[in-house]
Amino acid sequence: MTLPDLPHTLRAWRDGAVGRIEFANPAKRNAISLAMWRGLEQAVAAFETDPAIRLLILSGSGEKAFSAGADISEFDQVRADPPAVAAYETAVVAAEKRLKTCAKPTLAMIRGYCVGGGLSVALECDLRYADTTAVFAIPAARLGLAYGAKGLTDLLAVVGPAAAKEILFTGRHFSAAEAAAMGLVNRVVEPDALATSVADVAAAITANAPLTIAAAKRTVNELLAPESERDMAACRRLMDKCFASADYTEGRRAFAEKRSPRFTGR
Repeated sequence: MTLPDLPHTLRAWRDGAVGRIEFANPAKRNAISLAMWRGLEQAVAAFETDPAIRLLILSGSGEKAFSAGADISEFDQVRADPPAVAAYETAVVAAEKRLKTCAKPTLAMIRGYCVGGGLSVALECDLRYADTTAVFAIPAARLGLAYGAKGLTDLLAVVGPAAAKEILFTGRHFSAAEAAAMGLVNRVVEPDALATSVADVAAAITANAPLTIAAAKRTVNELLAPESERDMAACRRLMDKCFASADYTEGRRAFAEKRSPRFTGR
């Protein structure tokens, strides 16, 4: 598999069984440009089809930000008229949908600012690990703009209505400790421990059965969807695929032989 050509402000590379994607625009606190939104969709798609990749990790370059949101400085050019606005929104929705529906688990590794569009990206990931420097916000109320229902679905699912309303009504910055208390992040650690903590989680995930993880992710996502929109038949097919897999045989054999299993995703 060949990774796509990406803008210089977005990096993607393989790290063993992990696909790494990094917002690399530190001069602008890793603000996400239109080219980066498009590149994000392409990078996730490429990693999803790579059988050697079992986990995607998203991060921001430097120590100051995961991402401070959309690159507003380019809005006069890329959102200058209705067709341009529509094209921009299409690119954002495509990137976020690709990340959310990726069959492989995704993890946001968060330092510093995780604001607006940056927080939207983190919310599309399955897991969020942060250090104590992390700061979270959705400043829409301070800018006079509004999020649609689809844009708030993931926030509501993660933190619940009361916390979601506080985030949206106040527009203020929330600390990593506050984010952990409301369930916005899975874990908060000291800055010098974040890389090790994420590496440990990555090792645990990539050692487990990929088909089982894919089935678990799809089933959780379907259960979070409105009942009328759920595709439970797809969940059943994924479960059946697990029971018919060589990995299921390997898991049972490894348990009986008291050794670590060697899963292949088949």
